[in-house]
Amino acid sequence: MNVNADPAAPGLDARSPEPPPSRRSWAWAFAVFVVGALLVGLVLRFLTVSDLWLDEALTVNVARLPLGELQEALKRDGAPPLYYLLLHGWMLVFGTGDVAVRALSGVLGVAMLPLAYLAGLRLGGDDPDRRRWVAWSAVLVVVSSPYAIRYSTEARMYMVAMVLVLIGYLALANALERPRLGWLALIAVVTAALLYTQYWAFFLVGVLGAIQLWRAVRGPAAERATAWRIVAAIAVGGLAFVPWLPTFAYQMQHTGTPWDTPASPPTNAALGVLDFAGGRVLEGWTLVLPLVVLALLALFGRAADRVHVSLDLRTVPGVRWEWFVGAATLIAGLTLSLAIGTGFQSRYAAVMFPLFALAVAFGVTAFADRRIRAAVLALVVLMGFVGGARNVVTNRTQASQVVDAITADARPGDVVGFCPDQLGPDVARLVPDGADLGLMAWPDGRAPTFVDWVDYADRNAATSPETYAGELLDEADGNTVWLVWSSGYRTLDGKCEAVIDALGHARPAWAELVVPDQEIYEFMGLRRFDP
Repeated sequence: MNVNADPAAPGLDARSPEPPPSRRSWAWAFAVFVVGALLVGLVLRFLTVSDLWLDEALTVNVARLPLGELQEALKRDGAPPLYYLLLHGWMLVFGTGDVAVRALSGVLGVAMLPLAYLAGLRLGGDDPDRRRWVAWSAVLVVVSSPYAIRYSTEARMYMVAMVLVLIGYLALANALERPRLGWLALIAVVTAALLYTQYWAFFLVGVLGAIQLWRAVRGPAAERATAWRIVAAIAVGGLAFVPWLPTFAYQMQHTGTPWDTPASPPTNAALGVLDFAGGRVLEGWTLVLPLVVLALLALFGRAADRVHVSLDLRTVPGVRWEWFVGAATLIAGLTLSLAIGTGFQSRYAAVMFPLFALAVAFGVTAFADRRIRAAVLALVVLMGFVGGARNVVTNRTQASQVVDAITADARPGDVVGFCPDQLGPDVARLVPDGADLGLMAWPDGRAPTFVDWVDYADRNAATSPETYAGELLDEADGNTVWLVWSSGYRTLDGKCEAVIDALGHARPAWAELVVPDQEIYEFMGLRRFDP
């Protein structure tokens, strides 16, 4: 990856005589703004009112298992193990409360900031002024990013992936200049860690490996030895994944994404970039434009003078390789996902986000005037924090509403059903200890601690709603039956509504206590069926 900018690019160094003291006030104001942005961004990485939603609750439940049971649990869950091992150790020290389990991602979100600074310094090239601007721009883009803030407040593996990508970026940049054993060993370690963290890292590693292999075979003679060493380092990291291959193969054959539908690569690529800006909300639609413009300016633009930017459709040096690697990774992943019929969520793009953020940061230097740069960055930061504030006040699940309604009237011996089973882990987590309730998840009445994704669609299709409703009634044995339910889940095809009908036929005295609120990400309702 070429991380050196073109030192001869006209206008980018923005050197000009120092302004008189009366004109320096903007610089001091901007410095204060940067410090304030850092403080706000740090706070937002540990602050949200949301309860743990499905994926987080599942992750915590799996990570709490004894280490000897972890592989079998993940075999049925469909995820790689590294984050679960880290969270397992973290919870032994800090506990399993919402704040505690999310704090691991928050700490990693903080660690991402100095890494972004170092990556920006590398990307800025040889000019000291531009190096500083790219470095601090990278920090500001990341610290205010709604995407980075969101995954700093989720107990999931995506912040680990972002941190590893930045470490790998720095290791690769140094190895390209000085292919010493230490940098090569770090490339191997990061490669293995990424593959054990998020499976979409296969696409990133594959693209980088292909680039270095091409350089080793067809590149300039002086670069071939270095390229072969980097290829070897990537290969060693890949070999470390071999012990997990049988589990990975089973997951690929039996789990997948039964909860989502495939979509065209252009559509998913656009939605992924939109989520980098905060998603399909007003602030996301607003922020995505300056982010995309800056990323494009990084590739095609350079300063002509203080107030003009010239465009070169042949692209300009600076972020060519960052752009190519990020785009190729996204295209490869989306194309294969469509080919094998799996869905895509923007969180999978975590392995590309650091490269996107660096491109945005470099795009700031397409403006020669420092005050314009500062104004552009201030705009991006302020708009990003609007999305970050939404993350603070938004609950991602109705689980607490449901549990409050149940615990207000439930008696020992009552039975709570969950249809689909995906509603169970976050609700069950909030049920008070000692409530003495029977918790039975669709389709087989198991405890709602996990979701078994193995052959998920087939098992749902084979289960009769009447049979499941009968099991709930039998278990209740004259006590109240509570049903936590939701509609629209793939592979259920109206079966949860059929469970409601079967329970209502057996027990006409029922009440709807919580109505599904489709403005909430994980919406759900609650019905009570009295004896």
